[in-house]
Amino acid sequence: MYENLVAIHKTVGLDFSQATSFNLDEYIGMPPENTQSYHYFMHKNFFDLVNMKPENIFIPDGMAKDVIGAGKAYDALIRQKGGIDLQVLGIGQNAHIGFNEPDVKFEATTHKVKLDDETIQANSRFFEDEKDVPRYAISMGIKTIMLARKVILLASGGNKAEAVYKAVCGSVSPAAPASILQLHQDVTVIVDREAASRLPKEYQAGNLDIG
Repeated sequence: MYENLVAIHKTVGLDFSQATSFNLDEYIGMPPENTQSYHYFMHKNFFDLVNMKPENIFIPDGMAKDVIGAGKAYDALIRQKGGIDLQVLGIGQNAHIGFNEPDVKFEATTHKVKLDDETIQANSRFFEDEKDVPRYAISMGIKTIMLARKVILLASGGNKAEAVYKAVCGSVSPAAPASILQLHQDVTVIVDREAASRLPKEYQAGNLDIG
């Protein structure tokens, strides 16, 4: 997605100068300059390649001494800026969105989360050793995500098929955090055939919008 947005910016001049961005999450205890931080990833793959203004870029502070206070301040800033118009989400193999792991409270706002073993194992591919993967993150909560005016959920690969099925067709339950999106007024799910392989055939035949 970021590659395509950058390409459109460079070829036809897609303008980001008036855009404001709020990232979903960041590892706790990982400085922004660390190559595995989401700060670093976003700047390398998107922000530094388009014409977004630095003052319009916001990412949760994983180095905050008061994580609870930092979460409240982040949500307050979102409200101050008028809320989120478009929320783009990925989905974890355990159906988490943001870093909201299974059994998260749906009423949670931006908060500290303990990462599940499955998430740590999945993210270990980005680190030299699994023990280097942070165990905690600060993440937008389900309530914050659900306040966005529109949501797009992206998924690719067969390893996401079960999670996509739970999000689209499963019961709405904290056991599958992404399932709460069934209650959102405007959600579009964009998946490849492998990620859609567990969905009913009528969903696989064309575009699916669960909003």
